[in-house]
Formats: sequence, C-alpha cells, structure tokens
Amino acid sequence: MGKALRPKRWLLLLYLLPGLLVYSFVVLLPILAAFRDSFYSWTGGPKKTFIGMDNYKELLQDEVFWNAFVNNVWMTAYGLIGQVGLGFIFALLLMSKLVKMKGLHRTMSYFPSTLAPVIIAFLWMMIYNYNYGLLNGGLRGAGLGDWAQSWLDLTGPIVLLVSIPLSWQNIGFFTLLMLAGLSSINKEVLEVAELDGATGVRKAWYIMIPLAKPTLLVASLLCIANNMRGFEHVFALTGGGPGNASSVMALYAYETSFLRFRYGYGSALAIAIITLTMLIILLCTLFMQKRQNKSGGAL
Repeated sequence: MGKALRPKRWLLLLYLLPGLLVYSFVVLLPILAAFRDSFYSWTGGPKKTFIGMDNYKELLQDEVFWNAFVNNVWMTAYGLIGQVGLGFIFALLLMSKLVKMKGLHRTMSYFPSTLAPVIIAFLWMMIYNYNYGLLNGGLRGAGLGDWAQSWLDLTGPIVLLVSIPLSWQNIGFFTLLMLAGLSSINKEVLEVAELDGATGVRKAWYIMIPLAKPTLLVASLLCIANNMRGFEHVFALTGGGPGNASSVMALYAYETSFLRFRYGYGSALAIAIITLTMLIILLCTLFMQKRQNKSGGAL
C-alpha cells in the first residue's frame, strides 16, 4: 500500500480510542479496583481497614475455594470433550456428503447459543426433574424405573450433570468455529489424500486434524476461559449445591461479596480466579506448542 493511501498513525489511534476507553472502564479499571480492595477488610461501608496479605493467606487455606477450583477444572475437562471435541466431530459431519440440508443443521446447532443461560438452566431442570423430567421419564418408559434419580441432589456426578447444559448450549458455536477452520483447508490436499486411500476416519486423523490445529488451539483456549469463569448455569441449576458439591469459583466469589458482604475477600477471590485462569491458559498453550514443535508441524 502506498504512503498516500496508508492512514496516519494518529488517525488509527483515534479510531481505536473509543474501544480502548470502553475496555478500560469495563475491564481494566474493575480489575485494578478489585486488586486494590483485596488488601482491605471491607464490608461495603465507608470504612476500609488495610490488612495487607491477610485475604490471600486466608484464600490459600480456604477449602471451599479450592474445591470450587477443582470443580472448575472438571467443568473445563468436560467442556473440552463435550464442546470442542464433539464440535469438531459435528463439523466433520457437516463437511461430509452424508449430511443433507447443511444450512438447517448449522442454524439449529447454533440456536441454543442464542438463549440466555438461565433459560438453558430452566430447560435442563425440567429434564433432570425426578417426577416429570424427560430423563427419568425415558428410563421409566424403557423399564428402567429403578435407575430414576433426583439427579441434581447427587453429589458424585453433579459437576458432570451441570456441565452437560453448558456444553449443549455452546457446542453449536464451536461447531461453526471448527467448520470455518476446516473449510479453509486446501481442497486439493483433501482430494489427493482421498486418491491415496485416506478416507473417513483416516483422512480426519492424519490430514484434517493436523491442518486444523490452529483452530483447535483457539477453540480450546476459548473453552478453558469460558468454563473457568462459569457461573450462570451452576447458579441457576443448583446454586452450588448440594452443599458445596457443585460450587465454582465465580459463584463462591459472588456469595462472599454480595451475600456475606466481605468485599475485600471477594476481591481477593476475583483476582485469584483471573490469575488461575490465565495460568491454566498459559500452561495449555505452552504444552500444545511444545507438542507441535516436537511433531515438526506448525500451529
């Protein structure tokens, strides 16, 4: 591009300024305020008492928080399988010749993503309901009435049961994301692979997955970030129960700040959530890049 057509640097900055201001006020300033308040004992009134690192010392010994962290990790693992993994499989199916009316399937798969998490939670509450839920109704109809459970009262699989609605809502988004990545693969490469006898699973494993690794990396990072900050589905479905069995970090921070009015400790929890999420994303990125470098490929 010639210098005459190239925008001035100050003009580009001017265009970016509104977005940067909004981002600063909505994201950066609240984070900085939370970081500041995390060093205080504060119940919401005008008086704040500086306590240094006491909130973080308490956090390190807070079993409820670390149990919530483990639940977030499990939700992330389930999400990587149910959202990214199944989304990739559905994208492969939509690219195959077996599926007709592909536009309709793309639209229907994405539709749950347009609904509010509270609506999704309400739908799955009806599915899990003991008396009239679809799940128990199906079991009774199949002659397996003894397997019927009050599903949301189970402590063992409760994190999985809460993760399923989250995956169901987001799988359409990841399907379209994967579909966009797979569609960018050179068709000549796929045609040559088919001529060499690579079809079906072999073509997907040896050709499409390696070439779609950049998309898989982006999708995985988005899934990790989304599940590590998960709140709405858990809040609406179980409220963290039974007990604290399904509590997640964001829900615990919310309860600490707005139900127990411990805003200082709640701020420390918020900073811990951001830090742990960024750390996990960084470790996953380094791990995937290291594996890619060993295989000699390119992300």
